[in-house]
This record gives sequence, structure tokens and C-alpha cells, in this order.
Amino acid sequence: MILVEKNSKTIKHWIESAEYDLESARVMLNGGRFLYVGFLCHLAVEKMLKACYVKIKGLTPPYIHKLRELAREAEIFGMLSDDQKTLLEQLDPLNIQARYPQYKDKLSKDFTLKKCQFIISRTEEFIEWLRQNSLKS
Repeated sequence: MILVEKNSKTIKHWIESAEYDLESARVMLNGGRFLYVGFLCHLAVEKMLKACYVKIKGLTPPYIHKLRELAREAEIFGMLSDDQKTLLEQLDPLNIQARYPQYKDKLSKDFTLKKCQFIISRTEEFIEWLRQNSLKS
């Protein structure tokens, strides 16, 4: 792993990229492309966790995509509520499943407008919590 400045542009990059992905999830929701809402919410949370990792450890984050593992690596998993841990558990498989055809049909049926609105709302709350609790200067 590479040492990085804890208040560096690396953190800013991860945060801005997470915000972009969350906004893209909203665009997909408004366009009725529900399948990608969960995938983009996963990406947004993953990137915010990587920003936390850099802020806390001063290292380049690991090349992993499992959210619970990233939270552990960033040393914040113990701070999370049970609801937040459940959100990570729900988002985790969406990183892979949204990409492969064998999962797309099932996901397309499961992802309704209401479910996607809920996922985005929970993701927004979690990202804001990370800002307040792990990314403050």
C-alpha cells in the first residue's frame, strides 16, 4: 500500500466520485432504470468508505469491493448501527449481480420504484453519517 496525505486530494476524489455515483442513481431512478440504482448506490458507499480509509489510515485503500470488509479495514465497522450494517449487507451483492445476465432478470423484478427510493434514501443517510463521523477534519 502507498502512503497518502490524510487530507489530500485523494479523499476529495473519492468523495466527489461517490457523490457523482449517487446522483447517477437518482437519474437512473427518474429514468425508470431501476436495475442500476442498487449498483450505483453500492459504488457510492464503496467510494465513501475508501475516503474514510484514506482519512483514517493515510494509505491507499485496498482493491476490494465488499462493503462490510471495507468498513472493517477502515476501522469503522464497530461504530456502525445494526441498520447500517444491514444496509451494507443488502448493497454488497449488487456490485456483482447487476453486471451478470443470470441475475439481471431476477433483480429487474425485485427492484420497484418504491424499493429503489428506499435504497437511495438509506444510502444518502449513510453517506451523510460517514461525513459527520469519519470524514470530519
